[in-house]
Amino acid sequence: MSSILLLTSSPRAESLSTPIAVDLAEKLKSQNPGSVVVRRDLATNPLPHIDDLFTGAIRKPAEARTAEEIAAIKTSDELVNELFAADTIVISTGLINFNIYSSLKTWIDNVARAGVTFKYTESGPVGLLTGKKVYVVLASGGVYSQGPAAPLNHAVPYLKSVLGFLGITDVETIYVEGLAFGPEAAEKAIGAAKSRVQEIALAA
Repeated sequence: MSSILLLTSSPRAESLSTPIAVDLAEKLKSQNPGSVVVRRDLATNPLPHIDDLFTGAIRKPAEARTAEEIAAIKTSDELVNELFAADTIVISTGLINFNIYSSLKTWIDNVARAGVTFKYTESGPVGLLTGKKVYVVLASGGVYSQGPAAPLNHAVPYLKSVLGFLGITDVETIYVEGLAFGPEAAEKAIGAAKSRVQEIALAA
């Protein structure tokens, strides 16, 4: 059974990244009978930040962890299992201070675990989450996919870097940008994103 992991992170009620990502996930599901969508709303249900107890626990063999340490990484274990089970991952975020929302960064901190989602070898680190496709829906007031503001887009390079480190290299970004340039520009951006979602779904 195919699994689609949907991660939404915008805290804004009028978010555009969220509905477009939800639409993409649902369209992919409809194109693949029997598939399921597993959603994590990281804004409404924020994850715990990692702390000293967490970092100590993940460095120990499972059998050596205390009850408190097991409890500290329980959510992380669930997130990792969801990620391994997913064939497709849909991530939505706004561009906030030129990067992703902190809620999404916390998810990354919870799933990037040495010996679990990546490992160190004599030839360097190796990602263990291979064979997955990621779609990133990125909304922004300005235009950051190209042009003079592109160097300020740290969200997409960061996501591609960290996902690639985990073994996920097939990443496509759907931009919903220029939203602050007036109603006409916003409508055009939303229409382009929706068209791309439809194309992806039909090709699935």
